[in-house]
Amino acid sequence: MKDVNNVIDNTLDSLNKARTARPVAGASRKGNNPVLFLVGNSTMRTGTLGNGNNGQWGWGYYAGDFFDTDKITVENHALGGTSSRTFYTRLWPDVLKGIRPGDWVIIELGHNDNGPYDSGRARASIPGIGKDSLPVTIKETGAKETVYTYGEYMRRFVQEAKAKGAHPILVSLTPRNAWEDKDSTIVTRVNKTFGLWAKQIAKEQKVPFIDLNDISARKFEKFGKEKVQYMFYLDRIHTSAFGAKVNAESAAEGIRACKGLELTNYLKPVAKDTITGSSRKKGRPVLFTIGDSTVKNNDKDENGMWGWGSVIADEFNLNKISVENCAMAGRSARTFLDEGRWDKVYNALKPGDFVLMQFGHNDGGDIHVGKARGELHGSGEESKVFLMEATGKYQVVYTFGWYLRKFIRDVKEKGAIPVVLSHTPRNKWKDGQIERNTDTYGQWAKDAAEKAGAYYIDLNKLSADKLQQMGPEKAAAFFNNDHTHTSLQGARMNARSIVEGLKATDCPLKKYCTD
Repeated sequence: MKDVNNVIDNTLDSLNKARTARPVAGASRKGNNPVLFLVGNSTMRTGTLGNGNNGQWGWGYYAGDFFDTDKITVENHALGGTSSRTFYTRLWPDVLKGIRPGDWVIIELGHNDNGPYDSGRARASIPGIGKDSLPVTIKETGAKETVYTYGEYMRRFVQEAKAKGAHPILVSLTPRNAWEDKDSTIVTRVNKTFGLWAKQIAKEQKVPFIDLNDISARKFEKFGKEKVQYMFYLDRIHTSAFGAKVNAESAAEGIRACKGLELTNYLKPVAKDTITGSSRKKGRPVLFTIGDSTVKNNDKDENGMWGWGSVIADEFNLNKISVENCAMAGRSARTFLDEGRWDKVYNALKPGDFVLMQFGHNDGGDIHVGKARGELHGSGEESKVFLMEATGKYQVVYTFGWYLRKFIRDVKEKGAIPVVLSHTPRNKWKDGQIERNTDTYGQWAKDAAEKAGAYYIDLNKLSADKLQQMGPEKAAAFFNNDHTHTSLQGARMNARSIVEGLKATDCPLKKYCTD
């Protein structure tokens, strides 16, 4: 088969290093609990070390998040660059040593089963599921080897796992960022090659088959091409953390969908958020607000600090719309996403809802040390991998504008309406002029809104103009504790500024205003 990947992966050139990075088979076992062994390639575990230092993540890294660790442990034995043939000949014997009766083995291979049989990476298997074989001599080393079909290697994985008393499960390949044609909305499947062959072997050997390729591809098709772009990193095969999490979730869904599969009993219950979106009344939209402490603060003591998100409901007809303030103090756009706060809003969104988003106050800080909540400056597509000081883990960090565009596209994907705000002005003055953010976060927020197709309100300008007119002495009453956090009076002023800005647009949200 032609090598269609066009990805250079030198993992097998440093196999000894890879072996030291991968777990010793069965080492995670707790008492007599079973172990779930993951067998695969770079889509399951990227790079030699598999730690995300290249910005790419395999779904095996997140698979354990879906299982109850008091009942089962998950070991990711996958290795980038391996095919069914090379994993079987070089790594499978070590995995077999750790398998005990009652364990589980998930096998997902095939991405690298193409190319030459006897030179270079020499990792290709014969297409199909037959009993064909081919004796080869590796040109570079002179080593002799018999090459079998993809199906035969999968057959051997299954049979040898069963011989150890384990329960094997075959899984189709993760989907690539590949579409049927330039204008297509259909993700290309592998249901005529490796997906089909794995399914056929599963049926033949009477073991479960999970069509991971189709489960994730269906999600990608709902996401659309723009969102799918950031499911991958650097190329169209290897997933970012976003894509890896989607595939891990799809694998868990596939396990649950297998009728009578005992492995389902080891999965964690599906968490349900009963709070976000709970204000929804039949036939009425919900207005969600997200942001930092200037959107949601203590919001209790009349003489304390307040965010505008806790008072903006006063500006709307609550017989027609409900308002939920989902902001959190101290968050940047990045940490709001990282902590799963955005996911709760995203999952609660329904067509016709609205999202007001305002970040910027906490987005300029340290990226990988200290509070580690900053992003790259600007609104472009730039990204960089950082080693996080607090966790010792690698993370891809994007620009401020990138995070806003993600929120915007997610909102639109759900049929809701996004509104981006520049962040509230600070009570900082110089030569009688209040500080503005025109050239930085305000501009980047505007750029993100324009590029991703959201409404934009320059809240910073609207409220700053009001404060400028009243002067520094009177403006002080609109803040509390410092130059950033507003008093109740200041929060109400910002809420009114938002409504003023809203009315200057054609955004449908304005029809829900009280006047």
